[in-house]
Amino acid sequence: MAKREIYLLSPRALSPETIAVAFAKTSRSPESFREIAAELSEESSAQFHEKWVVGYGHASVAEHAVLHLAFENVSRVAVETIESARLASFTEKSTRYQKWGAEDFTTPPELERHPLRAAFEQTARGLFSAYRDSLEPVKNLVLKTSPRRENESDEAYDRRIRSQYVDSCRFLLPAAANANLGMTANARVVEMLIRKALSHPLEEVRQIGESIKRVAKEETPTLVKYAEAAPYVMETSAELGSRNQGVESRKQEGGSACALIDYDSDGERKILAAALYRFGETSFTDALAYMQALSLAQREALAETLLRKLGRYDVPLRELEYAVYTFDLVMDQGAYVEFKRHRMMTQTPQRLTTRLGYATPLRIAESGLTSKYEAALNSAAELYESLYSFNPHVAQYIVPNGFNRRVLAQFNLREAFAFCQLRTAANAHFSIRRIAQLIYAEIARVHPLLAKYMNIRAESPQSVEQNYFSKA
Repeated sequence: MAKREIYLLSPRALSPETIAVAFAKTSRSPESFREIAAELSEESSAQFHEKWVVGYGHASVAEHAVLHLAFENVSRVAVETIESARLASFTEKSTRYQKWGAEDFTTPPELERHPLRAAFEQTARGLFSAYRDSLEPVKNLVLKTSPRRENESDEAYDRRIRSQYVDSCRFLLPAAANANLGMTANARVVEMLIRKALSHPLEEVRQIGESIKRVAKEETPTLVKYAEAAPYVMETSAELGSRNQGVESRKQEGGSACALIDYDSDGERKILAAALYRFGETSFTDALAYMQALSLAQREALAETLLRKLGRYDVPLRELEYAVYTFDLVMDQGAYVEFKRHRMMTQTPQRLTTRLGYATPLRIAESGLTSKYEAALNSAAELYESLYSFNPHVAQYIVPNGFNRRVLAQFNLREAFAFCQLRTAANAHFSIRRIAQLIYAEIARVHPLLAKYMNIRAESPQSVEQNYFSKA
């Protein structure tokens, strides 16, 4: 009997492309992975990829080559394209626990020789100045309600309360604010990201795409060297944008922050039927028919069996994915920064805009900063319109976190458990807590048997608005 072995093919000894070939060859070779890898060179690995990945389209082979990319001083606008890579892992510089300096922003390359450049940089600096000037007054307000603990150092004390005051002040930061992030992804995902970035309407993002391709080629020269801009993406995006100009020109303040626009009314029965199907031998049609015949009390008992033992760190069974919800959401950009990290959703965000109004944190108002806050955001909104006339995509850079944004999102109940439980927790930012509570309330309204097993903090959307916003 062959001995079981589990071991690493280490990137310290083998290149990512060689590791990918070693894994790929096992489908037709009886040799061990060590033996296969020992026979490979970077040249032979490149030849393999040219033939099978590039020539025959076996792109899944590239998923075994993993890259770690570091991005520094890229704008928040560009971050959205980078982090749209669904199957990658990211860690990003936090706007909640770090502070920004006066020049920590990107001027769009499109403004290099444009008359609006001076106005852009003046307005951006004004936003950063308002941000810095708000930190101390809001911090002093927090100090009154969060006293220092016994023997707590200045550094430890500030670290503990920092998010409480930075959380409110970050509403002033524009999308031009720089960020650092780390990305881990396989070569197939990286290649798709390169294509997406090179096809983007913004010059900064296209430049980032070129840089990703250059540094990725150092580790996976064959797997990414053919990544180019995609005419389909560029041309289709431009045509759809031109068809929508009449709608985009309208001012659209107000409206529902959370509209459940579509869901499967029979979703609970389908989930319960799928759970029986998994552990039985019947067809799904028969399982669903059985479920339809059960009384409400019997379905409640089955739902309890399915979810009552769910612990804090447990993930619900995959059968919860058979109920899907579509939401049209309006949230401030700071909340969307958190929301976009949930990539097990299908998200369709609209461009950043100042036309949906803005939120005002309560601590900004209580610190006597309302007039300065509003003046800073209104100046950004004024410049936005000038930039929009020049280039709607470039106009996004000047939009502060406080302005609202629309996003269409579709996800299943299993992802709803993950999102709602994480983002209603006490340590979540109050903006995203409000959205998570609204989403939970809608799901609980239409699918109460299963939603009640979500571990949701006892806090209503209305109480979040009352306790943390002077205007949401």
